Order: sequence, then C-alpha cells, then structure tokens
Amino acid sequence: MMKWAAMDPSRDEEPSLTLKLVKGTIVALDLDRFDEMIKEKGWSRYSPNIITGLLSNLVYDFSRKWSGTVIFGLDWKRGTEEAIIEIPCVEPIELKDDLTRIWKEINDVGGKITIIAIKDYIIGKNARSRREAYYGTNGRSRAIRLLRKLKRAGGNKVYIEN
Repeated sequence: MMKWAAMDPSRDEEPSLTLKLVKGTIVALDLDRFDEMIKEKGWSRYSPNIITGLLSNLVYDFSRKWSGTVIFGLDWKRGTEEAIIEIPCVEPIELKDDLTRIWKEINDVGGKITIIAIKDYIIGKNARSRREAYYGTNGRSRAIRLLRKLKRAGGNKVYIEN
C-alpha cells in the first residue's frame, strides 16, 4: 500500500493520472478574412489592433462569466484572432445571448467573426499547441470542422447546436 493510501484507508487504488471528461460546451470562434482586413487597413499582424484587442477582452470576459477555460487563442501581446473555450456543465443554448453580443460588437467595429457552440465532452485543460487545441478531443475536432465549414460558406455567423 502506498503512503498516500495509508492516510485514507478507504482508498487502496492507484491515483488516476488521466483527465476526467465532463459534459459541457465547446465554443470556437475565428475572425473571418483577417489577412485581407489587416492588409486593407494597414495594420500589423503581430500587435493588437482595434478588432483583435476587443476580441481579447470579449473572450476573457466571456470565459470568466461562464467559468470556462480558454483552451487556445487568447493572446494579449498580439491580439486574439481565434479562440477555443470549454465550459463545463453548460448547455450551448444558455450561451446564445453572450455569443450574439460578441458577434455584434465585432461587427460594429468593422470585423467579421464566425462563432460556434456545441455540446460534447470536455477536459478543461489548456492546450500546449494548436494541434492539441484543435484535435485533442473528438469534440474539439468536430467543433473545428464545423467552424471551417461555416467559414467556407461565407462566415460571419453564430451557430448554436441544440
């Protein structure tokens, strides 16, 4: 018996090093035609501008409000162009008003953004790379596929899965 198990006699199993999956919502968002927009406006890709700075603040506020984890994308130094957020124990429909507000605020300053929210199992752990963020779980993979599909169809939409 391990030392930690001796402290709690009811626990005689090995500690689990695997992450626990819980039902939740995966939110993926991405600015549409960002490269075209920065060339048109003459902005730098490597420093925040009005749209990426605003999106950084909106993503941060949104994740704090819903106790979510920003898996990937929140970047204060360069500005946020895309983000993946996981929110435990929340249905996608509950997020509709806040996601629509983010969409509206980005559109009001001249940007276009595609946002999706789907229900799936989540881990709630920050990704170490873009690849892990996009393909670390089946739910994230599905969210990214759906986001890309909507962007190819014109983008600038909010999609909430029922």
